[in-house]
Amino acid sequence: MTARVSNGPEEGALTAMTRTKREIVTEFRTAEILEAAYRVFAERGFDEATMAEIARAAGVAKGTLYLYYPSKQEIYEAALRQSAVEVDARTKAALERAAGVDGKIRAFIETKLRFFEEHRDFFRLTERAYGYPARHASQHARLVDELRLGQVKLLDQILQQAVRRKAVRPVRTEAAAFAIFDLTRSIVTQRLRGASRATLDDDIAFAFELTWKGIGYR
Repeated sequence: MTARVSNGPEEGALTAMTRTKREIVTEFRTAEILEAAYRVFAERGFDEATMAEIARAAGVAKGTLYLYYPSKQEIYEAALRQSAVEVDARTKAALERAAGVDGKIRAFIETKLRFFEEHRDFFRLTERAYGYPARHASQHARLVDELRLGQVKLLDQILQQAVRRKAVRPVRTEAAAFAIFDLTRSIVTQRLRGASRATLDDDIAFAFELTWKGIGYR
């Protein structure tokens, strides 16, 4: 057997470049697939959606889709988690930039509302998780609850610090965090269904004002 001789640093750089290109293509293709999955799952529901439909929506062959995601369940969970990671990263960044507890609460509300305004299919996907037939509802709902509880925990930590500093009234912080989260989700739902005629900025201001009147010192 003839030993293969390396061409040195140049070959290493070329290999690294090739690998990077492959990773970029994979990332791009995955994003296209998940974006298509949002639309199909949101419109059809988990049971009615098929891998063939998702493949067509993504513009790839069905066999290609299976190379990335071996099952419908896996692509569903990947679609949920990808957007969950994005909204979580956006929210944390907004909270870090905001000053004061009032600024952080407003940043939380604004980030969530703007994100779901841009990603309506993702919101529909999370909402449908509770309406699936019994054989799927529990596992899908657990996944959505996991995402939800992570966001509530962020709020709870902010409120706990605010109570210790007496920046807000001595409220039950976890209950208040759930209330703020649910109020925000309610407004997203209204906007999605066309029930809100307000501008996005007006709905953000309304949600913050309602929240702050409940927990801030008068």
